[in-house]
Amino acid sequence: MTDLGSVLLSFTRDDVDIISRETGFKGFYRLDVLNLRHRLFNGGWGPVLRRELFVRHDAVCVLPYDPWLDQVVLIEQVRIGALEKSDNPWMLELVAGLIDTDESPEEVAHREADEEAGLTLRSLHPIIRYYPSPGGSDEFVHLYCALVDSRGVGGIHGLAEEGEDIRVSLWPREQAMQALHSGRIDNAASIIALQWLQLNVDALRADAGAQP
Repeated sequence: MTDLGSVLLSFTRDDVDIISRETGFKGFYRLDVLNLRHRLFNGGWGPVLRRELFVRHDAVCVLPYDPWLDQVVLIEQVRIGALEKSDNPWMLELVAGLIDTDESPEEVAHREADEEAGLTLRSLHPIIRYYPSPGGSDEFVHLYCALVDSRGVGGIHGLAEEGEDIRVSLWPREQAMQALHSGRIDNAASIIALQWLQLNVDALRADAGAQP
């Protein structure tokens, strides 16, 4: 009987033959058109496939959490991807931004927290790195939880030159989890981060110590 795990681990990018790659569109994002073929699990090569690839900068997402008040900071802004499938395209989300310079993911996290929420991050805790939609996009997400002092946080933030209109709100952790379970919070990064927080909240609060 074939060990499927060993077969999967044997494949690398060398087992994909990119015959051609052209840019079909280039704006803020880019769409590439590829013709390719790849090796098959049963041996040999598959047929030539035409695929469109949505090319994006890698992203950084941060869940700001106040361990002393046991509450999270969430942002809210309109998202065009939700226009046709949601009655409310203003989504509750994490602080987030793209890595479009030579900044590290950690530097982007601190910058975006200041720009989008007026927050200073006290410490960053890596959660996971993942591909949100690898069937058609090369975006790679660096996901964090950050400890913050949320006293006085709120209001409208964002960069006017980028057309940002971001509302910042404070949520008791349990209320945020209720919003997740009810479907009010329905984007992947926020769901993953809040679930991680539920699993790790006791350790985070214990390590935080007394409020500074």
